Amino acid sequence: MKKWIIVKIKLGVIALFFSLIFFMSCSRSREGIKAGFLSGSNASGKHYGRVYKVIDGDTFWVKNEQGNNVKIRLIGIDAPEDKNAFKKKKHPFGKVSKRYLDSLILDKEIRLEYDVDSLDRYGRTLAYAYLSNTFINADMIQNGYALLMTIPPNVRYELQFVVLQKYARKNRLGLWGLSDDPVFD
Repeated sequence: MKKWIIVKIKLGVIALFFSLIFFMSCSRSREGIKAGFLSGSNASGKHYGRVYKVIDGDTFWVKNEQGNNVKIRLIGIDAPEDKNAFKKKKHPFGKVSKRYLDSLILDKEIRLEYDVDSLDRYGRTLAYAYLSNTFINADMIQNGYALLMTIPPNVRYELQFVVLQKYARKNRLGLWGLSDDPVFD
């Protein structure tokens, strides 16, 4: 009987050990993800990168301060696709939206800011982007090149985005000039 008790205690200790290692690695990798895009950033907490490729109206590639290439997905917006990708289909306004984002940020140094979650399910870094004093996410909505799409817990600017989308809709800007209810599949 004592032999079984000793075996159970040893198995319990081993299970506890592996559980502890597992949870430590999860929290450590989560912090790495959160710092993610620019670990070792400057003391001000501002993260910078140079945009070298725009994928569509809400996704682009940057080279960070460490020289790494990172795919960025703008938080709080959804832009139409300019080509069929995954389950989303090409939308007529997709190329226009992409060209607009291109004109704003391509080959420029931008500042990135995170919210609660810093990665999406596809491994893209989720961020708010700024070019000097221009808030890119907000600009895309305000000018009708993207729609509001907030996914909790990343909702820091949701109220601002709602106001900007109402403005774009009322003034029939961008997508709103094509339809009163633009939808992308």
